[in-house]
Amino acid sequence: MNADAGPGHFPEDSVGLVQARRVAVETSLALDCGRSLPRFDLMVETYGELNAQASNAVLVCHALSGDHHAAGYHLQSDRKPGWWDNCIGPGKPIDTRRFFVVSLNNLGGCRGSSGPNSFNPETGRLWGPDFPLLTVRDWVRSQAMLADALGIRQWAVIMGGSLGGMQVMQWAIDLPERVRHACVIAAAPKLSAQNIAFNEIARQAILSDPDFHGGRFYEHQTIPSRGLKLARMLGHITYLSDAAMRSRFGSELKLAAPSFNFDVEFEVESYLRHQGQSFVDRFDANTYLLMTKALDYFDPARDYGDSLPDAFRRASARFLVLAFSSDWRFSPARSREIVRALVDAGRDVSYALIDSQLGHDDFLMPIPEYHRVLHSFLDRVANDIETTRGAQ
Repeated sequence: MNADAGPGHFPEDSVGLVQARRVAVETSLALDCGRSLPRFDLMVETYGELNAQASNAVLVCHALSGDHHAAGYHLQSDRKPGWWDNCIGPGKPIDTRRFFVVSLNNLGGCRGSSGPNSFNPETGRLWGPDFPLLTVRDWVRSQAMLADALGIRQWAVIMGGSLGGMQVMQWAIDLPERVRHACVIAAAPKLSAQNIAFNEIARQAILSDPDFHGGRFYEHQTIPSRGLKLARMLGHITYLSDAAMRSRFGSELKLAAPSFNFDVEFEVESYLRHQGQSFVDRFDANTYLLMTKALDYFDPARDYGDSLPDAFRRASARFLVLAFSSDWRFSPARSREIVRALVDAGRDVSYALIDSQLGHDDFLMPIPEYHRVLHSFLDRVANDIETTRGAQ
């Protein structure tokens, strides 16, 4: 799925032109909600080459609004690369000269994987609100089936930020024999009541939009754009720190004096409306509802007497946990909860707090200290691969 972008067009450390493909899984998947999918599709991109032992594979798990396009470009004319391009590529922390990187659009997504905006094979209609609600454990099961389809028995490392980091933890607990290293970035062991409240307000904005039509807006040739836009605006506020918003926008009026109306008057208003509208243009409202609910449900300790250390005692991977100082959505205190539980469970864990300014979205940024920590961790992963190959 890789292609040469051509000399001089893209940076030397870019993976260049990439092409996504749809992987069909023709095996039934039992879901936590009690339902099952007889088959499903996952949209995938890969970067680098899988070695002969299939021991150098890296799984990248995306956050709430992410997708499979993590690095490189789809077209020569693309202005922006994939969402984690600063981390993936030759010479970058996730070095594609050493690793085979797999990035997917999660089940229930809206970028080509089976989800609300795909067709239900039993009815021939778009799934819409009939698509089953999912959990992070469901995603892990579907990703394991993807790994089987790709010939990958064990991941060298699984990594992700935010909701992606939650998937990493669930993988390490549920399928410990299939994960050698785990990198959990800007995540939490479960959502706080405040975070669940933010998600509920966002969902209500969508559900109360008159264009939502009970989730069957596709059949009405419309989009609940007002609700989805408000949901994204609310979410985006929580991804940014107060300092970042103050330095970027302040409280400045766009014009010299107040207009005394409800049009856009402040720079931050203009920014949020733009973010909301661009999200409407690329995301599905039913998927947003599904993804936020999966976030709310996440609590790996629930099945272990509400003991996170007991849950982590199942894991065998070596962990790196990363947090960002300005992140208040998933604060460093939540990452330290994960670290303490891993220590109590006797697991191998390293922790780093990255000094940052932007907030929760810093896990997407090319912060030098952040990249140095990732480089060091992934160097150890690569050395582990070579040691294992040498022993065979």
